[in-house]
Amino acid sequence: MSEPALLAHDLVRTLGTRRVLDGVSLTASPGHRIGLIGENGVGKSTLLRLLAGADAPDAGTVVRPPDLGFLHQEMPYDAERTLADVVDDALREARDDLAELERLGDLLARTAEDSPAYTELLDSYGRRLESAQAREVWDADRRAALALAGLGLDAVPRARTLRSLSGGQRGRLALAALLVRRPSALLLDEPTNHLDDGAARFLEDQLRTLPGAVVLASHDRAFLDAVCTDLIDLDPAVDGPVRYGGNYSSYLAQKRAERERWERRHAEEQEELAELRHAAGVTAHRVAPDRGPRDNEKMGYGVRANRVQSQISRRVRNAARRLEDLERRQVGEPPRPLRFRPVELGAAAPETSDPQAPLVALRDVRVPGRLGPTRLDVSPTDRLLVTGANGSGKSTLLAVLAGRLPAEGEVRRRAGVTVGLLAQDSEFSRPDRSVRETYTRALGFERADAVPLRSLGLLHDGDLEKPVGHLSVGQRRRLALALLVASPPGLLLLDEPTNHLSPRLCDELEDALGTGPGAIVVASHDRWLRGRWQGRELRLDADGR
Repeated sequence: MSEPALLAHDLVRTLGTRRVLDGVSLTASPGHRIGLIGENGVGKSTLLRLLAGADAPDAGTVVRPPDLGFLHQEMPYDAERTLADVVDDALREARDDLAELERLGDLLARTAEDSPAYTELLDSYGRRLESAQAREVWDADRRAALALAGLGLDAVPRARTLRSLSGGQRGRLALAALLVRRPSALLLDEPTNHLDDGAARFLEDQLRTLPGAVVLASHDRAFLDAVCTDLIDLDPAVDGPVRYGGNYSSYLAQKRAERERWERRHAEEQEELAELRHAAGVTAHRVAPDRGPRDNEKMGYGVRANRVQSQISRRVRNAARRLEDLERRQVGEPPRPLRFRPVELGAAAPETSDPQAPLVALRDVRVPGRLGPTRLDVSPTDRLLVTGANGSGKSTLLAVLAGRLPAEGEVRRRAGVTVGLLAQDSEFSRPDRSVRETYTRALGFERADAVPLRSLGLLHDGDLEKPVGHLSVGQRRRLALALLVASPPGLLLLDEPTNHLSPRLCDELEDALGTGPGAIVVASHDRWLRGRWQGRELRLDADGR
């Protein structure tokens, strides 16, 4: 029995006054795993809700399998239900299939083969058997145990209520229930949130074995690379969302090729425009027949002059028409990728007798209960990645390096070094000020004018006049990051910098880190970033060492 496809045609959805989706179509065939990517707010979660039937489109249609599975942000169970209840519910369809096969088998055994009812019973048994085989129902109980173990829930007592579980545990339990069910189509919204490396790899392995269609929204580039057969970029484009075949690495290669073609076409058009402007502006003066006639052509000079003048006028008109046409249809200049904009004076480390002396040196530094004894030197051009499990002290270490958290032990800082910290929760002292005013006041008018906020591509134009207090956590972090990009310090400290950024901006930020000025220390769980890191690494143990 072949798995059914998931089909959406010309979906439109308006939320408030903003049209989030405008004529989006999608075909998710069995065996295809489609990743939805794009900036925050482009409609990834909205599209998943429409596909799932959790929300209705203003226009357009969706055809979905009856047993579609959807990973909700909140579990659809009462808070007093137990982990065992959720697992039993996930196993219910498999157990129903087995019970029905047993019932039909008993009926067949008691029905004569020449009876008219026998053929009908045999057909029913065959259909149910085919469904059970597709769902691998005989393996369901083992699959449940594997899913709980793979997602880090095997040690949680089955009698625990959902109310007593953490948000991360509830999310992992919902994911485990879907993997146990193996629906014909599966919809996942940021499924690797709350997963450690091992759990994320387990999920990747499981999804690759599913026979049905999978549609997922994710910022996790390593996950997109490991799982997806196709990617749909929902960022605004002239012809609507663009579908790319292949995984995230393939998508990056295609985007690079697109940008190269864009840059090449823009350069060629600018060169042609310059030539046309020159031709339209100077041809008449360069070729104009204002020289006197030679003795042997005085008789025909007037006729020749009129003919030449006519040719010149025609050339000028043709050049002007080509110029007007090209100016009307020329492609815009490709946006500049995110790059740190060093200040000519002040961003570099201060002068010292030893240029390679550490900007910050820690000797036996500890924060009781948060960071174990740590020894560390950060050089002026360092690229340091800090990794470790949750609770190992990564954020604490960055706060100590920034001088924002007192610590035991010895902390030495080079005199005059500038330090900037991108914390996980960025707060601003004047939430009533607009984004643009906050940016300008923090940098100064001259610097803000030299590096306009909109040129960085971190915030939408429509958000620039909003009060900072009205921004989301992710938008506030983007504003804080913009300030650091526009005026980078000598020591840049970034705590989970790829959180709340689209995959495109994450890639641009990583590239910028490699060429940025000064020393850079990054704490991150991002598997894609960690796998491509070119500098050194400091791994903190679970006890903060």
